[in-house]
Amino acid sequence: MNIFKRNPFGHNLFIKKWLIRILGFLSHTRFNRFNKLKIEGSDVLRSIPKNNVLFVSNHQTYFADVVAMFHVFNASLSGRDDSIKNVTYLWQPKLNIYYIAAKETMKDGLFPRILAYVGSVSIDRTWRSKGEDVNRQVKMSDVSKIGIALNDGWVITFPQGTTTPFKPIRKGTAHIIKKYKPTVVPIVIDGFRRSFDKKGIRIKKRNILQSMEIKQPLEIDYENESIDSIVEKLEYAIEQHPSFLKGWTLVSLDVWRETYPQRKKY
Repeated sequence: MNIFKRNPFGHNLFIKKWLIRILGFLSHTRFNRFNKLKIEGSDVLRSIPKNNVLFVSNHQTYFADVVAMFHVFNASLSGRDDSIKNVTYLWQPKLNIYYIAAKETMKDGLFPRILAYVGSVSIDRTWRSKGEDVNRQVKMSDVSKIGIALNDGWVITFPQGTTTPFKPIRKGTAHIIKKYKPTVVPIVIDGFRRSFDKKGIRIKKRNILQSMEIKQPLEIDYENESIDSIVEKLEYAIEQHPSFLKGWTLVSLDVWRETYPQRKKY
């Protein structure tokens, strides 16, 4: 490998490869020992194009969700079926996997900056900044960056833009789909909120069954389908449509208590 070769964002691929190897080795036990990650649909990853693929997923932690996907994607591409056993699959990782993240999140400390080098397409959020609600226009430069990443490889996005469940999907994702016409692959994850803290760095509870379901690509009429129709299709695909709330509320109280324990009263 040419040690000076860079990706379209100027990141050195030799450095990126070693960062993925090291971070993957250090994080592997979080999904395969302290907790168990149940995977479904990894064969889908071997049947989709090598670029212009958009993965849409619900979101539970800032970083653990993405790290787990890097594990699952590379394990599948190395021939493993619904398994991340034996971390050697990261010796030759796929280097054109990207994920969309808030710029302010990826600048908040050394670890986020390292993760950003691994594959972040960092953008300015239009609805929230520094913990406060805002209303900003979309930067066309951010849209272009997503297009560059799609042209180069696979892009992961969390269209709700938050780790809070059942929040509305941002229409910007639908606009991206209409503009760049990617293969759209839905992913549904669970168990990460209970396993890790909000950032997905600290292990909060062990022996939690985590799950990741990779679904078949969506059928989308890029030319004629409306933005609202695509948004609704995404809501159902990642199981965040309000209709899923009925089943979720049966266990939500227990999950809430474990995720946000009450302070002790003195």
